[in-house]
Amino acid sequence: MPQHTYVDRAERELEKQLLSVKDNLCKLVTLTGSTKSGKTVLASRIFPRLGDECVWIDGGTVETEEDLWLSVLGEVGGYSSAGVDQANESSQAFSGDIEAEAGIPLVVKGKGRVGTSLTRKNGTVKKKSLHLSAKNAAITQLNESGKPLVIDDFHYLDRDIQGVVIRAVKPLVFEGHPVVVIAIPHRRYDAVKVEREMTGRLKSIPVPIWSIEELMEIPNVGFPILNVNIEGSISERLAKEAYGSPHLMQEFCRGLCMRQGIEETKDEKLNIASVDDSIFVEIAEGTGKVIFDKLAKGPRQRSDRMPRPLMVGGTADIYKVVLLALAKLAPGMEKVDYELLRTAIRDTLTSNVPQAHEVSRVLEKMGEIASSDEASTPVLDWDKEDQVLHVTDPFFAFFLKWGTSSFV
Repeated sequence: MPQHTYVDRAERELEKQLLSVKDNLCKLVTLTGSTKSGKTVLASRIFPRLGDECVWIDGGTVETEEDLWLSVLGEVGGYSSAGVDQANESSQAFSGDIEAEAGIPLVVKGKGRVGTSLTRKNGTVKKKSLHLSAKNAAITQLNESGKPLVIDDFHYLDRDIQGVVIRAVKPLVFEGHPVVVIAIPHRRYDAVKVEREMTGRLKSIPVPIWSIEELMEIPNVGFPILNVNIEGSISERLAKEAYGSPHLMQEFCRGLCMRQGIEETKDEKLNIASVDDSIFVEIAEGTGKVIFDKLAKGPRQRSDRMPRPLMVGGTADIYKVVLLALAKLAPGMEKVDYELLRTAIRDTLTSNVPQAHEVSRVLEKMGEIASSDEASTPVLDWDKEDQVLHVTDPFFAFFLKWGTSSFV
């Protein structure tokens, strides 16, 4: 969560659009954009994640619909059952005078005798209880709390659950209760279902990937705070390698600081005049190697896969060949057309090019492996119907470019 280097991207009016949901908008707001594009940071500026002003739910931690509603109840301090006590009482009253010593009644000046009474009560208590479903309890008490609801990583919910959640929050939205869902815009997020459920009650706010100029604002604002001067050509170089991701740009700036031994604001001005490719190679090691290894290994099988000769020398099996072909297409590959990938595969091998059905099968298996990874968003996803490969994570795309040379 950047504090000193937050960039509001004012020309795009993203904050202004998101603020409108607080003003009795009566629409469900969907905040969509590629992973690590700053969606969550943007939403947190308008709807603070810390404190108790808003209810934030992480879709990546939700396995069932009930998990989600129980999480909402926990955030609002709610309950799922209520009880009412009813008492039936009977009473007997006893009265008399208070006597002093020798049995003489006490007399208060001007008020006569002092009396007292004792009442005994006998009764029974009946309890009535009402057990609510987690969903009904969460919706009711969320509405009573008035707290905005933000569901992050909405695309990670099962598609059936997405529809159930949208239908459940519809009454809240109609009454002007702020509800925001954050998702990446690919097929795991069922935008069509959301639009169908919320016809006329939907406000979509797309968060585009960052431009070179927007990314350059991060080092241009941050380094002067550290009393460091960075050449404009370096900022531009870093921005061009960041795949439109402010998160990746922050990693570059951090890497530069580590190389220069910068831990806090310098007493004397420091000038950074150059940067070489080694910084990208170093950062790549920590961005995608683990999932690359899983994808390159592929699923378990009994027999060894066929080695295929590479243009650069050596051999690789079909799983690694597909990944090396993807690396040839970097940068700018949020969506990769199947035929374009096939061409890159042919350019990667000297012979023994795999058949179309073999490549399709490998992409399907890779999608399954990526989905089983612990990340909230799979790094890639194969859409067999449309014959398109979605590369959803800029960190993984960055690794394909800078971290794959050692895998050849």
